[in-house]
Amino acid sequence: MDADNPNRKNRDTPQWALYQRENFWKINNGEKPLFNTEPGKLEDLAKQKLTEGGWLYASSNAGSSYTHLANRQAFYRHKIIPRQLVDTNVRTTSTTIFGHKVSAPIGFAPIGINKIYHPLGELPVAKVAKELNLPYCLSTAGSTAIEDVAAANGAGPRFYQLYMPHDDELTISLLTRAFKSGFDVCILTTDTWQLGWRHDDVAEGNYAFYRGIGADLGLTDPVFQKRLEAAGIDPKKDPERAGAKWIDNVWHGRAHDWNKMPWLIKTWKEISGGKPFCLKGIQSVADAKKAVELGVDGIVVSNHAGRQVDGAIASLDALENIVAAVGDKTYIMFDSGIRGGSDVCKALALGAKFVWVGRLWVWGLSIMGEAGVRHVMKSLLADFDILMTVGGFQNVEQMMDRDILESYPKGYAMIAEKSRL
Repeated sequence: MDADNPNRKNRDTPQWALYQRENFWKINNGEKPLFNTEPGKLEDLAKQKLTEGGWLYASSNAGSSYTHLANRQAFYRHKIIPRQLVDTNVRTTSTTIFGHKVSAPIGFAPIGINKIYHPLGELPVAKVAKELNLPYCLSTAGSTAIEDVAAANGAGPRFYQLYMPHDDELTISLLTRAFKSGFDVCILTTDTWQLGWRHDDVAEGNYAFYRGIGADLGLTDPVFQKRLEAAGIDPKKDPERAGAKWIDNVWHGRAHDWNKMPWLIKTWKEISGGKPFCLKGIQSVADAKKAVELGVDGIVVSNHAGRQVDGAIASLDALENIVAAVGDKTYIMFDSGIRGGSDVCKALALGAKFVWVGRLWVWGLSIMGEAGVRHVMKSLLADFDILMTVGGFQNVEQMMDRDILESYPKGYAMIAEKSRL
């Protein structure tokens, strides 16, 4: 591709497609591209790099992984119909989410305990998100203090994903810290009061928090520090008990219900001065309608990448149902199963305004830290940008059209297939 393309100066986002040329040219400089970003090969390489515990936690799914499989199968039945001879020279990948103009409709999904993937945990991920001007979402199960993640993210757009304790003072403290640190959207995850049954993790006793690893976000909270003191736990002397007490406040096995939502929404709005509040984990039309009735600002259609309920509906199929019911009433985001630029396009065509990506950047972090995250996400952006030019899309809005897809019946194989992808 022409590195001196005169149209570059007219674009409002970098010409991400040039990352392809950059990698092609490396051989001339005696270099090689960092690693293969094909999802299956990416996963294989991450497995080689990670500890057994890190690999098992990152790769595990609920039960027999059938929801994870369904997530990918759902993408296969939708086919993009490219258009030709479209002037895509001055295309844009940009979009707006909750007042933030960002480089693409792609965000860094909230994933916990990043320190089991890399010693620096969430910091390199937040840094790369800022560089690329993509939203970064921090998990309550994160392994780095909220304030430190914010510093790494700089002026980048950032959201806070809440796992809600049954301790209102602690919830308020977490939300206050997040907002003061520049996280200006709250996303409550509704599907993980407790981890799903993940065979490999259970068989190996693989739970980092109970080993005293990854509880830094909680251990730096002033309210939780009071709870530790009251329980007679010194986190320096007894990190296992401290980590357990923290995560047992987060993944506590005690469900919240709709009756608690008005309090939480009101509390966040008071703390943040009215900033957006969203629900993540919505799969049913009834729940989506209830969320709209409550006045949430957005929902993330997600099944936690198949990690919570085995044998569940594919998240992409849930997206279609939910968009048909409430697509014009709230801001709909998608999560669970994105592996490439074409997947982003399909989710947008089916009614999502934005998508979240998780496992791809986790593999990159595991393989090569900051450089690995950057390589994976720049590759995804290049894939998306190239799809726009060869598929005939001038902007993201043109992808938000059901007519760009040819879709086939839900004829998913009933046999016990497995899928890494």
